[in-house]
Amino acid sequence: MTNLTQSYYSGVSNTQIIYQTIGNYFDHICQQYPDSEALVVCHQDIRWTYREFQREVDRLATGLLTLGIVPGDRVGIWGANSYEWVLVQYATAKIGAIMVCINPAYRLYELEYALNKVECRAIVSAESFKTSEYLKMLQTLAPELESCESGKLKSEKLPHLETVIRMGEANSPGMFNFGAVCELGGDAEVLRLNQLKGELRPDDPINIQFTSGTTGTPKGATLTHCNILNNGYLTGEGMEFTENDRLCIPVPLYHCFGMVLGNLACMTHGSAAIYPDASFDPVATLQAVQDEKCTALHGVPTMFITELDHPQFADFDLSTLRTGVMAGSPCPVEVMKRVINDMHMGDILIGYGQTELSPINNMTLPGDSLEKRTETVGRAVPWVEIRIVDENSIVVAIGEKGEICTRGYSVMRGYWNDEERTRETIDDAGWLHSGDLGVMDSEGYVRVVGRIKDMVIRGGENIYPREVEEFLYTHPDIAEVQVFGVPDQRLGEEVCAWVQLQVGTTMTEEELKDFCRDQITHFKIPRYVRFVEEFPMTVTGKMQKFVMREEMSKELAG
Repeated sequence: MTNLTQSYYSGVSNTQIIYQTIGNYFDHICQQYPDSEALVVCHQDIRWTYREFQREVDRLATGLLTLGIVPGDRVGIWGANSYEWVLVQYATAKIGAIMVCINPAYRLYELEYALNKVECRAIVSAESFKTSEYLKMLQTLAPELESCESGKLKSEKLPHLETVIRMGEANSPGMFNFGAVCELGGDAEVLRLNQLKGELRPDDPINIQFTSGTTGTPKGATLTHCNILNNGYLTGEGMEFTENDRLCIPVPLYHCFGMVLGNLACMTHGSAAIYPDASFDPVATLQAVQDEKCTALHGVPTMFITELDHPQFADFDLSTLRTGVMAGSPCPVEVMKRVINDMHMGDILIGYGQTELSPINNMTLPGDSLEKRTETVGRAVPWVEIRIVDENSIVVAIGEKGEICTRGYSVMRGYWNDEERTRETIDDAGWLHSGDLGVMDSEGYVRVVGRIKDMVIRGGENIYPREVEEFLYTHPDIAEVQVFGVPDQRLGEEVCAWVQLQVGTTMTEEELKDFCRDQITHFKIPRYVRFVEEFPMTVTGKMQKFVMREEMSKELAG
């Protein structure tokens, strides 16, 4: 391949985009692999073949049609990983309804905002999970549920919501029971479901994912059949999946990582999706890999770190593993090497992207060198273009830093009902601006060096936290570290590090700074160090640096 001179690379492929709806492709796979295992939900004792899975999806789809849900209606899904969750994913796709993923960690204010922002007509909700009493929160926002007929809700605070479907065996006033809805469909609904196969289009919106940065209200990234079906397919291709593969999915389904890189990667290849538990648990995950003989495992770096460092790690047989995807946040080089060596995942891939891109735009491949798989996020996936630009949107030369931008099939339709913020993210030429800083090499491989807003400017010097983190990870006693900037009257910003140590080790602030001296530039050495037991994170395992920054800023100001 000719070496690149400017930071632009277009993903190549020998195949065509799958230009179908999710429902039609799902039926095709079910016909091709009817007796292959499709879904195993360990904590709910569910084990379905593709034939059985299809039957359950169609039962829910016809039930939703009976309730009057039509193409384009928004249907919320709220709860932890479960068989009900994935049935909603495929059933809504089959009838053309737009599934709205509600963050399982949302509280009242966030729930009210999300449901009203996209005008959800229906919501399927778990009863509760951990400290979240989902049904009680819905009843608090819509007390009218106590006296209304099921499916006829008229709520002052949730004016668009008509139907609440609750998971579990119990019954609640004003709500349908999930199992009962699956029994509602009749011959007319079966006929209508078949008619919809020829009416729905691959470019129809099918999913809304709420995403937010460090400030502002959540934005509803709107994704199509074509967006997420192909992104899931390409992820499966990258892992070289066949109908014999079995993927352990401990990441949340409500996020693209679980529902696209997990569920759809499996479905498009006739592979089995394995859910070890309702949410991430290291022992349940390792147990599922062993018991189900999983060939692949997904996770964010913190999940792999937790598994590797668990006292029982050596008790599990993980020899069936070979691949999987690590994504969601940058992976420390040392962690990557441990996953390859200690978890038998020689073909593990690094995925990079964002929700607005369905979500993967860059990925390493099994044939890539260890250096490429540990120091870069790979090259553009097929059918998308990647470029790195300066502040004037001019493509930079190879090796220069700039903002990573993506154009192609995977770019979202836009933020739901928010043209202004859509225009801020997608430019007139169709390029989606990530806000991430990257460097491209002459072969098209990209190294992520930080976020534009994460960059620390100390006395006029630009400091990229990622660079400092990678160095600190080389200390054997450091398990996890996050570096960010805090306000400083004299220099504008100073460098701060939050550090989690390996179990059984100790370190002082001065010892950490001594480790840095003469190893990294003096102005990159953290001025402030805090040793912590855990970090503030999202449900998907992404570090919330803005929370750390706010906390430290208040502490230093006080």
